[in-house]
Amino acid sequence: TNMSTWGKLAGASAGYFIGGIIGAVVGAVAGHYVIDKEDEDVAFAIALIALSAKMSRADGDFSEKELMAFNEILSEVPKNELNNVIKIYKLAQQDIAGYEAYAEQISKIFEGKFEVLENVLDGLFHIAKSDGPVNESEVVFLENVAGIFGFSSAEFARIRASHMASAIDDPWLILGINAGSNIDIAQKAWKELAAQNHPDKMIANGVPKELLGMANEKLAIINSAYDRILKAHKIKAGSEET
Repeated sequence: TNMSTWGKLAGASAGYFIGGIIGAVVGAVAGHYVIDKEDEDVAFAIALIALSAKMSRADGDFSEKELMAFNEILSEVPKNELNNVIKIYKLAQQDIAGYEAYAEQISKIFEGKFEVLENVLDGLFHIAKSDGPVNESEVVFLENVAGIFGFSSAEFARIRASHMASAIDDPWLILGINAGSNIDIAQKAWKELAAQNHPDKMIANGVPKELLGMANEKLAIINSAYDRILKAHKIKAGSEET
């Protein structure tokens, strides 16, 4: 039978604590465990748990809101397995040390799968936003993780804009294109990003279905940015005709 991601994480109850997945979490949190590529769904879950926990310490404080945001990302986790996940989260949260080594492992597991790596960043941004505006130290943490994942600074600017849309207010940046780019360029960028963030594509790339909430949220932001660009072009076209 295909055990759920969270079922595998809950393996601790089967005397699986020091070895196995939970052992991997404990080791990974310390930054010195290499996860087997075969367990990509579990690796992804652990990545999100460990990095989320460490992210919540990036600004020096930990808030209940951050834990709630983490629970929102994991909305599909069966209730009976949530305690194990939270245990791991609290373990990872004890200090911020080791997150770079951990991000490197994740980067190796999902090498070339930028959609999956972006989904991890999306989850982290969701947590960063939960207790108020994303602050400087959180941005630095996120930027470092993005760099380890292999994203360029321009790509990070795009990802950041999609999460801080109201603060940054630049629909072109959300699509990763130059402001005022023509409609063909905007449409191409929109189609590519929409395809990358489609839930089916995410599942095919190894993102557990439990974590697709982020993809849906991101799709809505991408669509909204494209709509705004379309409107801006129509207004511009209208004013040029008069």
